[in-house]
Amino acid sequence: MTESISSGKFITVEGIDGCGKTTQAEFIIDGLVEAGLSAKIVREPGGDPISESIRKLLLHAEESMSDRAEALLMIASRAQLTDKVILPQVINGTWVVADRYADSTLAYQGGGRGLSVQSLDSINEFGTYTLKPDLTFFIDISVDVANTRMRVERDRIEKEGDGFQQRVREQYLKLHENEPERVILINGEQSIEDVRAEIWNHVKEKLEL
Repeated sequence: MTESISSGKFITVEGIDGCGKTTQAEFIIDGLVEAGLSAKIVREPGGDPISESIRKLLLHAEESMSDRAEALLMIASRAQLTDKVILPQVINGTWVVADRYADSTLAYQGGGRGLSVQSLDSINEFGTYTLKPDLTFFIDISVDVANTRMRVERDRIEKEGDGFQQRVREQYLKLHENEPERVILINGEQSIEDVRAEIWNHVKEKLEL
């Protein structure tokens, strides 16, 4: 979609908690700026005042939340972010890098929670105005390695445990298998600099920088 409406591109970075995606998203922004491009980073859930309010509810709710409510809130946050931030920026020629996007719902609420991936995909399409990333990096690490990297204080979803995280990882692997040209698998257990270099090489090659 982005190719037909502007010169801007949309890149997303995905993976289980602790994989280093936030760091790598920032590195991509640094590379784009150094290349002379206009670039903006956003995070999910969040990235817009309304989306940030939903983030607080999603990650720190004290009451029990149903799986479907969680999924719909995630997609509601994404819809607001897409409409108010991502689409206007990309249409204007800016390269947007998202720390999580629609694939996270398929992995966490689909793989992790066991909801229908097909249903979530359809709702995602509605919530994102059918916007698909030009390129997605799935930074893959084992759950054991993730546990050594994660902070002691965890949010509501990070507390779900190893089985949950493993199901999330397995769904990400399926997404890579289904769309290998868009969803690029990166070994996140390499050094930070090696991960950075591998990702940047893909950005240059696939998006013709």
